Amino acid sequence: MTDSGFQRLDARADVAHLTAAIIDINSVSGNERALADAVEEILRGCSHLEVVRDGDSLIARTNLGRPERVILAGHLDTVPLPHVTGSRGTVPSAWDGEVLYGRGATDMKGGVAVQLSLAAALTEPSRDTTYVFYDHEEVEASLSGLGRLADSYPDWLRGDFAVLLEPTNGTVEGGCNGTARFNVTTTGRAAHSARAWMGENAIHKMAEVLMRLRDHEPATVRVDGLDFRESLNAVLISGGTAGNVIPDRAVVEVNYRFAPDKSPEDAEKYVRDLLVGYEVERTDAAAGARPGLHHPAAAAFVEAVGAEPKPKYGWTDVARFSALGIPAVNFGPGDALLAHSDNEHVSGDAIRACLKALSEWLA
Repeated sequence: MTDSGFQRLDARADVAHLTAAIIDINSVSGNERALADAVEEILRGCSHLEVVRDGDSLIARTNLGRPERVILAGHLDTVPLPHVTGSRGTVPSAWDGEVLYGRGATDMKGGVAVQLSLAAALTEPSRDTTYVFYDHEEVEASLSGLGRLADSYPDWLRGDFAVLLEPTNGTVEGGCNGTARFNVTTTGRAAHSARAWMGENAIHKMAEVLMRLRDHEPATVRVDGLDFRESLNAVLISGGTAGNVIPDRAVVEVNYRFAPDKSPEDAEKYVRDLLVGYEVERTDAAAGARPGLHHPAAAAFVEAVGAEPKPKYGWTDVARFSALGIPAVNFGPGDALLAHSDNEHVSGDAIRACLKALSEWLA
């Protein structure tokens, strides 16, 4: 660290220790600047890379005239730090033997460290390579740095294949489910609870909606050879104004994770058909992404990694690449089930293995 407070990173360091150094630069969404500055310093120091910065997002690329271009992408931000006293999934990082703890250890500082190591070390990769580091992934989609880059620098985001270094336990995960949120509303008539027969209870009316959701059997849909499991759940509920008033309005928020064979419009029709008779409003939606494993670059990558590919159940930014016409997969160190937890951690060997796989594929 310099006197000005600028924190430097060493891309030549062991990639697991580089991950720890990246975690130590607090980068909760909206606070990515210090980390973006440190990443930019390394990228600008690489004579084999062209670099552009937009806000707290960066793109660096080789231009070697290779017949194929691949994109490696990852987000710089994390969710907020845990509030639990004594949590190890926070900032700064901490080692317990060969296990690294800290906010973003899983999601996704290990992946960012791998990108940065590759960007600095691979001066002549076998495929032209574009490295994307972006801000605001862990918040609403309208703030996404990747979305902003796609709008502002479309030529820089052209490629034949993309790898998003989200945590996958070192297994290729193709595509991703889509996600949509809906508000389902019931209405009634307010009255004093001592004279309940004068009113109409909107919360009671919600019981049928909840039973339909409870009894719903989620589908497993096979898409391009991978089985995507769907889910449909109530996630938030509200209603009522006071302890002595019959409620005249209740709202339940429903989240539908749908297979990538459906569009957001298909998903909306599915939910409306299930909840026919009720007021349903779609409040948010993001399309999924088909696996795209048939693409030659994707097939070569799966072969290089050497593990059977799996589907990605959660939504990730592979969907943004898919919308740009670029086949994309998720591949990164760490267990996604630990992401955002108060115990977030990753093994040093998992980060090193990810770097080795990508190095051998690109070298």
